[in-house]
Amino acid sequence: MPATIYAVANQKGGVGKTTTAVNLAACLAEAGERALIVDLDPQANATSGLGARANGTSTYDLLDGAPLAGLAKETALPGLHLVPARPELAGAAVELAGRDDGETYLRQALDRGRDEYGFVFLDCPPSLGPLTVNALAAADRVLVPVQAEYYALEGLSQLIHSVELIRGRLNPRLQVGGVLLTMVDGRTKLSAEVAEEVRRHFGALVFKTTVPRSVRLAEAPSYGMPAIRYDRHSAGAEAYWKVAMELVERR
Repeated sequence: MPATIYAVANQKGGVGKTTTAVNLAACLAEAGERALIVDLDPQANATSGLGARANGTSTYDLLDGAPLAGLAKETALPGLHLVPARPELAGAAVELAGRDDGETYLRQALDRGRDEYGFVFLDCPPSLGPLTVNALAAADRVLVPVQAEYYALEGLSQLIHSVELIRGRLNPRLQVGGVLLTMVDGRTKLSAEVAEEVRRHFGALVFKTTVPRSVRLAEAPSYGMPAIRYDRHSAGAEAYWKVAMELVERR
């Protein structure tokens, strides 16, 4: 069975996209799945968050037609591979925008290697530029992390509209695979109100599990580890385990 490809996307920054991609992939790999993260953000946070360095090939090469098999690198977690990012990836965004078929380069590259994995996560930059459009054109589903804050619905509505445009023009199989509430502070009324509003608008698309605001989740990337390796009993790690199991059920 070929991989299910998830674009982890939101046009707002700071909502937990990379944290979600890294920790879901790590949980699934630890559960025995073969998982791949493709770091599409020139900031390369998923790369550093897994303790890797892109001092050789990277997602730039993937978008330039190099085969996936030669670019996916092993990480410290058995079963989890990574195509790392480098800052030069920002240049690829400019190049892709100028090519006639520049929106589908990633899809072509992934189609040649997706049989090797069960789950592929595309960690997108916080904008709807050429890199994110490539991810949405390549993905089966979109996972949308949403911070439990006042403007959450505004960013979410923009992304859903963008998904509909991509589905109509480039990728008819693209679906919203789930909306994940992140950075939830159970002590505040605001978090509860935002969660209620998101569930009211998007119903069953919203994961039952929410990810709490967590010091351990914030610390883990600086040690080059996903939260389940840094402190597997932390609230954040436990939450991502539950989200990963929900993801498997929804597949």
